[in-house]
Amino acid sequence: MDLRKLKKLIDLVEASGIAELEITEGEEKVRIAKSIAGAPMMMHAPQMMHAPAPAAAPVAAAPVEDAVPEGHIVRSPMVGTFYRAPSPGSKNFSEVGQSVNAGDTLCIIEAMKLLNEIESDQSGVIKAILVENGQPVEYGEPLFVIA
Repeated sequence: MDLRKLKKLIDLVEASGIAELEITEGEEKVRIAKSIAGAPMMMHAPQMMHAPAPAAAPVAAAPVEDAVPEGHIVRSPMVGTFYRAPSPGSKNFSEVGQSVNAGDTLCIIEAMKLLNEIESDQSGVIKAILVENGQPVEYGEPLFVIA
């Protein structure tokens, strides 16, 4: 299992509400667990013969909501990966300055290989898109500002 995959798994465990995750790929097995009282996560790899993974970098602070334009904030309903278009090379669902109606698809969040369309819960104009395409998002993270 490569270090990029391990880092992504660590980030997903850290960003989600789960306490531990165990993955088996062939003969390799990795267990990632959050420890109690804010101590760093532990990673156990009893069957891996690779060098230990580097310690997880601290999670970046959530964006300061005072810095975003005023308006209704559409938040992520789940942990996953944010996508602006239905597939690579396709037209984005939404752009800054675009008028949207309640129920219009704004983006997709991929979670556990499922693509979930995120719809606008309010009509208005998109004032800001707060997440980059392909970026992991957390539950409740601000995605769009609609005014």
